[in-house]
Amino acid sequence: MRKTFVFAFGVLLLCGAAFAQENRPMSPTGIAEAQVLGKWVTGGKRSFTLGGASYEGGRWIEIRFGRPLKRGRSLWGAGENYGKDALVGAPLWRAGANVSTRLTTPVPLVIGDKTVPAGEYSLFIDLKENHWTLVVSSWAAQPKYDPADKTALWGAYNYTPDKDVARVPMKLETLPHSIEQLTWEFVDMTEKGGVIALVWDTVMASVPFRVAP
Repeated sequence: MRKTFVFAFGVLLLCGAAFAQENRPMSPTGIAEAQVLGKWVTGGKRSFTLGGASYEGGRWIEIRFGRPLKRGRSLWGAGENYGKDALVGAPLWRAGANVSTRLTTPVPLVIGDKTVPAGEYSLFIDLKENHWTLVVSSWAAQPKYDPADKTALWGAYNYTPDKDVARVPMKLETLPHSIEQLTWEFVDMTEKGGVIALVWDTVMASVPFRVAP
């Protein structure tokens, strides 16, 4: 009886693992986070952090995005077809997958040379060969596709530029390796700013930012 139970339990575990593998989303959700305006403080009660100090007064900046995988595809194309596969019929690239890529900031930011007030925004990229432009838009995001909802977007479908807050040229760099899963990151951070970067395949596209005075 005990052996039968153990065998049955093992089968259930294997079936559960297989089910989880089959039903994992093609493009999992990702999140990039950084803190600005904080300071490390020593003294007083010891903190269980690297170095033992406490980080106080920091404000969280966050980017949420879908993380598609390359899976052997040619991502960008060339010439007249550059970027068209990534757009999938939309006017701009959602720079991720599924729900529109979203930036949340509790403080005003200067991205490139444009001021973006505190709030929530959708991020898109206008793809041109050797010239990518980050678009920060006040379009809201649909959590699920609803063609009847004209107040928010699913991905970049039905995007219009009337809600653009900033359009900033991105620095493009070629990486020595191919990155399999799309990633947004905060790079070279200081207490007052840094760089927002998207990495996928052999491309790193980035823009500098800082907290507005």
